[in-house]
Parts: sequence; structure tokens; C-alpha cells
Amino acid sequence: MAEPRIRVDIDGAIAILTLERPDKLNALDLDTLKALSRALDDIETDASIRVLILTGSGKAFSAGGDIAAWGGMQPQEFGHQWVRFGHRLFERLATMRMPVIAAMNGHALGGGLELAGCADIRIAERQAKIGLPETSLGMVPGWSGTQRLVHRFGSQIVRRMVLGGEMFTAEQALAEGIVDAICETGTVMETARAYAARVATRGPAALEISKLMLAVASGEDNGTAVEALGSILAAKTGDLAEGVAAFKAKRPADFKGEW
Repeated sequence: MAEPRIRVDIDGAIAILTLERPDKLNALDLDTLKALSRALDDIETDASIRVLILTGSGKAFSAGGDIAAWGGMQPQEFGHQWVRFGHRLFERLATMRMPVIAAMNGHALGGGLELAGCADIRIAERQAKIGLPETSLGMVPGWSGTQRLVHRFGSQIVRRMVLGGEMFTAEQALAEGIVDAICETGTVMETARAYAARVATRGPAALEISKLMLAVASGEDNGTAVEALGSILAAKTGDLAEGVAAFKAKRPADFKGEW
């Protein structure tokens, strides 16, 4: 699959989604966000895909939101078309049915770190810098930097990035639990592919259900996760099959309580 600003490659059970704006350090504009949304739709519905790797082209994972894209927006347009759309997209990425690995080939700043924060596993190259510099622009993190990242990294480390403007090296990020592993420059895709290959050998249903259970445990997505788990369970029962058959036949259902 190919689309402006992104590239999606399928390698067996592994999908690789690459941000393709190397001249802009893979900064995110509306066209990129929309392309990501369409790509996630395709990946989510492809039953053959069991793992998703997210990475960037060139020297950066992502420098975050493209200031040229949002800097001139009117407040209402900024809130609705930029912040809320991005928020929905990042929520979609964070709740993909399959495990997501962020292969951080370089700097992940602002929205770029929020994007990586949606992944289940983060692997960073040693030279990568990581931070949330929005307040230096008079802005706040708007794509779950103060919400999801607090759940996943801890409130104090996010305070240090948002309030204190601290920038972390990959080694510091590893020590603080922001990334799960580091590797040498130029090797992140090799490392991520190896990790993804290991994940892809595991039961896809068990992986999907485990992600939902972990979301409940972390307090990130209780309502959606519980309803998804309940719906999956109900869909497997004999009662559902009987209910649908009775509806089609216009007769009363004879439920047996079969699991």
C-alpha cells in the first residue's frame, strides 16, 4: 500500500507503517494524519496482520505537529480539526487489535512522542532525543501527552518534560521506562522486526484479549475494553446463534445458555 506522506509494507503477518516526510523530520500535518487514519482502517481489517511496526523515514521518528500546519489556525479550527481529530486518531492507534511496536529511528518530540506512546512496545536508537516541548511554544500537549503518557510513563516524568522542558536521551528514557529497549543507530528496524516476529508466533486472539485486559488494568479504557470483551464472549455463545436464527425465522428464541 502506498499513500502520500506514509508508506505501508506488509511482510507476512507484520505490517510496517512508515512516516514519509523526512525533509520535515516526519512532522505531522493534517494530510499525514488523514493518511494514517486510512492506513489504520486497512490494517485493522486485514486478518492476516498480527503485529504493526510504526517508524519514520530519514533521521527522525517524528518531530511532532507541524507548526506550519497548525500555527495559523483559528482557535475553533485548531480545537476541532487539529486537536480533536488527532486525539481520535491516536486513540485508534492505541486500541488497535494487534500489538503495535514503535521503532524510534530518531527523535520523538511533542506529538511524535505522543504517537510513540500509543504503541505497546517502544524501541529507540541510541541517538534519539525524547521530549514534550509544547510549553516552549505557549502550547500544551494535545494528543494525550498529559493523559495516556501519564498512565504509561508516570505523572512525574511527564511533569519533568512538560513543565521543566527536560529532554531525554534514549538511555535516560530507558531508565525512566519511556522506552523498552535501545539499539545502535541504524538497527532499529532489524530489532523491531525480530521482536515482531516473536510476537507474531503467539495466538492472535489471546494477544487481542490480553491488550483489552491490560487496558482495563491500567485504567486507560475501561468502558470500551469491557464492552469489547463482553461482545466477543457473547458472539461465541450458542445463544447468539439462536437469537439471530429466531429473528430471521420470526419465531421466539429458545435460549439454552450454551457457552
